[in-house]
Amino acid sequence: MPASVCDQVPGLDRPCGAHHDDGLRRLASAMALQYPDPDLANAIVRLRRWSEDDLDCIEQAATDRNIPTGTTVPALFTVEEGMAFIHRQWSRLDDGEGLSLAVADVETGDALGLVVLMLRSDPEIAGIGYWIIPRARRRGFATSAIQLASSWALRDAGLARVEGLVHGHNGASQRSLLAAGFEQEGTLRHLFRDGDRRVDAVVFSRVATRRTGTGV
Repeated sequence: MPASVCDQVPGLDRPCGAHHDDGLRRLASAMALQYPDPDLANAIVRLRRWSEDDLDCIEQAATDRNIPTGTTVPALFTVEEGMAFIHRQWSRLDDGEGLSLAVADVETGDALGLVVLMLRSDPEIAGIGYWIIPRARRRGFATSAIQLASSWALRDAGLARVEGLVHGHNGASQRSLLAAGFEQEGTLRHLFRDGDRRVDAVVFSRVATRRTGTGV
């Protein structure tokens, strides 16, 4: 399964249960939910704005069995559908929904996945979603992206809580959240639909602390 969280949820790159009116958009802007400058990065990944040069990443994501099911990645890739996906990621911020970033290899700059923060109905809370293309998994990209994005959101963007909702059988995604500093809170029963059945979601979160302003 893809590492993903918010959207079907997994998520990832669709709005999650929020009514995005003009007031929410103003709040999002006031809370500095803008593209980080400089880009967020560590020794292996850089989180950056999506580019029209990232079509190869979208094409590879489309070949995965699970990513298109829970996201807006096209199941049948075409250049037009790939471009539409990238433009949707740009629109997340413009429409006050949240912020979508490409997860790029810090050395090559190539996009290998997505991390997204989608505002809930309470604009101080965001759901985090993410996926990594198959060839780049098990190399720490998901954990790094989650840690960088959530720390920035809690420290610099004014959010109070970042939460992840994960398919109960998606152990890899759960491990990525724990490794990125999230705590497991509980289970939401029958939250997701998986084909003709309902499945549970495991809830994880990081919250801002008054003492440091960073996540715990």
